[in-house]
Amino acid sequence: MQTSNRTILNVSELNAEVNQLLTQGFPLLWVEGEISNLVRPASGHLYFTLKDNKSQIKSAMFRNRNMKLSIQPENGMKVLVRGRVGLYEPRGDYQLIAEHMEDAGVGQLQRQFEALKKKLADAGLFAEEHKQEFPEYPKRIGVITSPTGAAIRDILQVLSRRSPHTPILIYPVSVQGEASKIQIETAIRRANSDKKCDVLILARGGGSIEDLWSFNEENVAKAMYNSELPIICGVGHEIDFTIADFVADMRAPTPSAAAELITPDRNQLLTDVIQTQLWMKQTINREIRQKQQHHEWLESRLQLQKPSNKIQQQAQKLDDLNTRLQYKISNIIHEKQSVTENIKIRLKTNTPKRKLSEKQQALAYFTTRLKQTINKKNQQCQSDFKIKMAMLDSISPLKTLDRGYAIIKDSASERLITSKKTLKSEQHVVIQFKDGEADAKIL
Repeated sequence: MQTSNRTILNVSELNAEVNQLLTQGFPLLWVEGEISNLVRPASGHLYFTLKDNKSQIKSAMFRNRNMKLSIQPENGMKVLVRGRVGLYEPRGDYQLIAEHMEDAGVGQLQRQFEALKKKLADAGLFAEEHKQEFPEYPKRIGVITSPTGAAIRDILQVLSRRSPHTPILIYPVSVQGEASKIQIETAIRRANSDKKCDVLILARGGGSIEDLWSFNEENVAKAMYNSELPIICGVGHEIDFTIADFVADMRAPTPSAAAELITPDRNQLLTDVIQTQLWMKQTINREIRQKQQHHEWLESRLQLQKPSNKIQQQAQKLDDLNTRLQYKISNIIHEKQSVTENIKIRLKTNTPKRKLSEKQQALAYFTTRLKQTINKKNQQCQSDFKIKMAMLDSISPLKTLDRGYAIIKDSASERLITSKKTLKSEQHVVIQFKDGEADAKIL
């Protein structure tokens, strides 16, 4: 409302303006705090207060957002909330509209994970060109894992089924806790210095992000990157990803899958051997048959290469060539005679006497045509001349004089006088009639 020079807002308009300013002024942001005064009405929405040791802010999370939460919010829980700042206009309450929520502890670890991942990626530790090839048939497999965990049992079970002939060397380490990252790094370096294996499996079973954190340490990542032995990483379950997965030369979704990926299947190898034996047998038999056929062909050729057979073949070939030569000579002579006769005929038809007669006849013909054309043109010109004379005569002034008219001219300048107004007293004029002229004076 505009009154004199003042703009007056009602409370609803003011709250709407403030809400718009808050919404536009703050981007989507993260807020860390402790949940209190949590309320879950029948609508499915969540209403709570987010606080720290100094301040608090009312917050709301609507049903379509909290249905996707992976945690169960409770009073006293420390959380990370992603949302937008706004205003609940009916009460004028400043609040945070939450769109996502996660446990603050997990969120901190996740941020550390993403930061280290970016750092190592920028340093080239994940580069594809650095990935090593795995041997098709490993001579010995090194396994870096806990000697008492489920992962080693799964790996041994797979290897005993698929490749029982391949020896295994276990490097026992802790896979959880503060000391585990040093043990894992040491085991990788020791395996490289021992040179007793040609491939390494780094494995452990599933767990929370805290449980798997040993495989997100920078020292472990660098030890894997500097390893001369190819490393396959089978840590956690299929949905779990660690820094070690990105640095490893190959990632497996589980420890069992890692053992399967780097070993050939014994049953498949036996099948391949049987098929190879069958192929070799068929190939050898086929080669023997081909050699026998070739031998028989060589014997037949040897019979054909006898001197007597050669002489007979050459004599027959000589007779054939002689016959062909005679036939060729006869054809050439006949062709030359035909050409000579054609030339004689053409020479007779193209003698100078005949040509001269033809040219004289043509000259006489064109002379006659020229005379006819000239006569015709003269007649046409005479006729046109008569027509044009008649037309000229029809418009001649003399014809007008024949009818009794006269032409008056000034005697001095001989200009025609066509108007009385141009005459002057005592002016001398010449009057022309059809049969002559007469001098006159104007009175």
